[in-house]
Order: sequence, then structure tokens, then C-alpha cells
Amino acid sequence: MSLIAATLLLASAPAATPLDRTDPVPPVLREVGVLEHPDGRLPLDLPFADESERAVTLGAYLAPKRPLILTLNYYRCPMLCTLELNGLVEGLAALDRTIGREFDVVTVSIDPKETAALAREKKQAYLAAYGRPAAASGWHFLTGPAASIEALSEAVGFAATYDPVSDQYAHPAVVFLITPDGRISRYLYGIRFEPKTLQLGLTEASEGRIGSAWDRFLLYCYHYDSRQGRYALAAMKLMRVGGIATVLIFGAVLSSLWLKERRRTRAEA
Repeated sequence: MSLIAATLLLASAPAATPLDRTDPVPPVLREVGVLEHPDGRLPLDLPFADESERAVTLGAYLAPKRPLILTLNYYRCPMLCTLELNGLVEGLAALDRTIGREFDVVTVSIDPKETAALAREKKQAYLAAYGRPAAASGWHFLTGPAASIEALSEAVGFAATYDPVSDQYAHPAVVFLITPDGRISRYLYGIRFEPKTLQLGLTEASEGRIGSAWDRFLLYCYHYDSRQGRYALAAMKLMRVGGIATVLIFGAVLSSLWLKERRRTRAEA
């Protein structure tokens, strides 16, 4: 459950409605959360509409060697979605890879009542914030029927609930990293996304097909810490790398000394 979503819903609840003091979690939030399905496949043939009202499917946005970032939000959201997408833009803007070139982003509205006009407005706002023209062809804002939204949410383990009193959705703050063939590679939580976490996550989702050799080396030294929502230094792996490096350096020094001694012996002879 997102604390920001909880705060938002509590603040918007009618003042005359008493809170249950025995349970600090409002009823509307009890079913909100994420049940991770690592390596689960997305339902790629679900019908949606893009910001231009064209009929599309998720499968249309997959490309060889290019991972995908998937977000589930809704465009009327007064707080949490904006914070999450702002944090995502901020983190992605710090990377040397670009939406629409090395990877793509798909944002799907969880509200079946929302329209392509709202999606188009959101796309324009976030493209302006991102500031890279190539992203226009790589960041897609979708709307769709309730059946498609429910099927996609179930596939990724995303549980949101609608509060008819406030006309808002309670939902978790999470983005999904998707492999080029449509499998869930990683869940990233929160409203701030460290550039290093995004970079390593995209490299991992692409199965090493994008990113530098240094990025792939870092993936060996780092593991994803689901409790912190980021990649953390893997001590044992680092020790192994350090041990191998020490052996190689020691071997190089010994070889150099042996060659010098051999040359000196030959010169004396």
C-alpha cells in the first residue's frame, strides 16, 4: 500500500465519516498492493487505444533488443500518479539512453472512463518535461475497456480499488520493467527512481543487449534489493571479482619479474 495514496484518500474522506480506531487502514485500501509475478508474461493481445484513438495492443510496442517500461496510472489522479511519473521522468532524464531509441515506455490508464483526449494531454506534458524529441515515438499513453485493464492488472499483480465517494482510485506506486519478448523482468517501487537503478534495470530487462560493457559488469556486482527497491552492491560477488583481479595482478607482476630476471641472466651470459 502506498502511504501517499492512503494520505490522499484519508484527506478526501467526508469529515462526518468516523475512522475505525481498531484498524488504521481504511477499507478502500485493504485490497491495494502488488503481488509480484517475476518472469510472468504480459497478455500482449489485449485491445487498447492510444492517445490518437487508434486501436492498439501491448504487443505492438515490443521490439527486439528494446526493453519496455510499463506504468499503470490514471490521468485524473490528483497526486500519486503525477508524483510517480514526475519521478520517472527525472530519473530517465539523467540517463544517456533515450525513450524511443534504446527502450520504450507505455502508460496505461486504470480508469476505463478516461478518454484519448486526456491521454494526449498527459503525453504532451511529459514529453515537454522529458525534453527529448525522440521520445514522441517511444512513450505511449493508452486507454482501454475495463476487461483489458483488469486482465493486464492481474497479469502483473497490480491491485487497485475505486472509491466512489471521492471518485478516485487507490493504487500502489510501481513501474514494471518488461523484456523485449513481453516478460516481467523487475518491479520498481516508489515515486523516486535512481538513475543507476533504472540503467541497471533496463540493461537487465534487455538481457544485456543494451548498455555498455561496464553496465553488464555492474550487473554482476549488484543485485536487486526488493526491500529497498534498488540495486545494492553484492558483497560476495565483489569479493570474487576482487579475488580474481588480485590473482591477475599478482600473476602479471610475477611474469614481469620473471621476464626481467631472464633478460638479466641472458645479458650476463
